[in-house]
Amino acid sequence: MNRGRVVMHRCAVAGVQATAADTARSFGRHSHDTFGVGVVRRGAQRSASGRGPVQARAGDVITVNPGEVHDGSPFDERGRAWRMLYLEPALVYDVACELGAPAPTSVELEQPVLHDHALAACFERAFAAVIGAVDAADALTREALLYGLMMQLVGGHTTVRLRAPVRAALDGASTSIRRAKARIDDDPHEPVTLAGLAAEAGLSRFQLLRGFARETGLPPHAYLIQRRIALARRLIAQGRPLADAAADAGFADQSHMTRAFVRAFGVTPAHYAGAVR
Repeated sequence: MNRGRVVMHRCAVAGVQATAADTARSFGRHSHDTFGVGVVRRGAQRSASGRGPVQARAGDVITVNPGEVHDGSPFDERGRAWRMLYLEPALVYDVACELGAPAPTSVELEQPVLHDHALAACFERAFAAVIGAVDAADALTREALLYGLMMQLVGGHTTVRLRAPVRAALDGASTSIRRAKARIDDDPHEPVTLAGLAAEAGLSRFQLLRGFARETGLPPHAYLIQRRIALARRLIAQGRPLADAAADAGFADQSHMTRAFVRAFGVTPAHYAGAVR
């Protein structure tokens, strides 16, 4: 009898594993060496964990700590579907340090099930980015979305008490944010990473993300896409072939440029080219 399937996706981010499952199979007691966070997408499941019994339904966020023994079975023969990201502890500890944790290695996710729609949406964006399923999922986009997910987890759902000075350090960061913004403005074609932008600005990744959005109205990866769209628009107006404009503006290919262009302007690059030439 077909009990469904479990798929392990290739990830573009070191230290991250991605799994998607749609199955009626029950899983025996086991553990992982990593932190796990996921979303139930269909059906429901029950399990026993080190943090007590679990009942998770569609839309719920599920979590697991490193070394935590747990099992899992569906509510009924229809099974359930879920997605998970497994994160090497060092990634989570780094985020905890940036958020002001006094002892990051003591980080523990508090609840095995979270009814948090904002966190579930954040997870879905991060999952799509790390498996390369979103447009323009370059290094900055992947890193920013994944870091945003870990920031929400550590900042709102762990036993760690974060120190206020980290949040206060955002004050007076405008000059540093302008440096990061200028890096993107000067050459939007050039690949950048969240860590690289933060280092150039002299800020932590947390400070850069919060400060950049406060100063520009957009997170760094969204701002980069906007600058690439603007560059592509100028190149197209100059008569550059669409494929060349996409490559010279930093898009992975012409189809990525087209989707970004339509979202921004409501017309395709080809339509725009016909109107301005």
